[in-house]
Amino acid sequence: MDRASGHLTLLNRAETGGRNGVHQALDPAGRFLLVASYSTGAVAVLPVRSDGALGDVLHQVALPGQPGPHRVEQAASHPHQIVFDPSGRFVVVPDKGLDRIFVFAFDGATGKLTPTAQGAAVARPGSGPWHCAFHPTLPVLWVVNEIANTIATYYWEAERGHLRAAQILPPLPPDYTAENTASGIAVSAGGRFVYCSNRGHDSIAAFAADPTTGLLTPAGWTASQGRTPRFIGFDPSRRFLCAANEQSDTVVVFGADSTSGRLTATGQAIHNASPVTIAFAG
Repeated sequence: MDRASGHLTLLNRAETGGRNGVHQALDPAGRFLLVASYSTGAVAVLPVRSDGALGDVLHQVALPGQPGPHRVEQAASHPHQIVFDPSGRFVVVPDKGLDRIFVFAFDGATGKLTPTAQGAAVARPGSGPWHCAFHPTLPVLWVVNEIANTIATYYWEAERGHLRAAQILPPLPPDYTAENTASGIAVSAGGRFVYCSNRGHDSIAAFAADPTTGLLTPAGWTASQGRTPRFIGFDPSRRFLCAANEQSDTVVVFGADSTSGRLTATGQAIHNASPVTIAFAG
């Protein structure tokens, strides 16, 4: 990446060892790239060379378990995200197809993934765990469940990589009864507010997080100003939240009030065909 212009130059390509790689995560040291293959039900580890190019797959783990009850969306394992815990010692993988949030210990020297003693936290049948995010300081993980349209709070035991369910809430207004699938999640600076995007209601739900427990309280909804907000994320300053409206081909920018959590559209909309995720340069 050219730091002045942001323009990209291709270095190389590498096989992921699976089909439909939907999400990737760099380890904290930048030595390994982890890839979730949605259609294969596996997580692969690729080495990152000194020049930034990728090497061949070093390690791959399958995600075991019984599929959930949804006959179409849960026919097999479908991991959709990879998230490192704040220590960088563990990896969390929400699996839509198996109604599980898998947890692996990560070896920073070799890139190897090893299931923890718990192996996975089991969600309600038909939940469809999709995306997740850690609180920046509290031992708390929030998980968005796509199929059930819920957001769940889990307590995180960092010494052994264990998740314990604590709360589950809908991200929709109580009077909304039409179709919807929950999608993106974003956490404000300091962890005071959690946001979840709704595809169908086409909104961003805001939740206030208790500063001691991390439990959530609904704090309102803001129209995403487009159709199907598949992804939401903060810019590096944590002052602005961007919503990628996949079916209306826009990325809409909102100002996020640090005191109330309220989102206000800035009037800026970036037009781009079918945006599904955003990555900012640090």
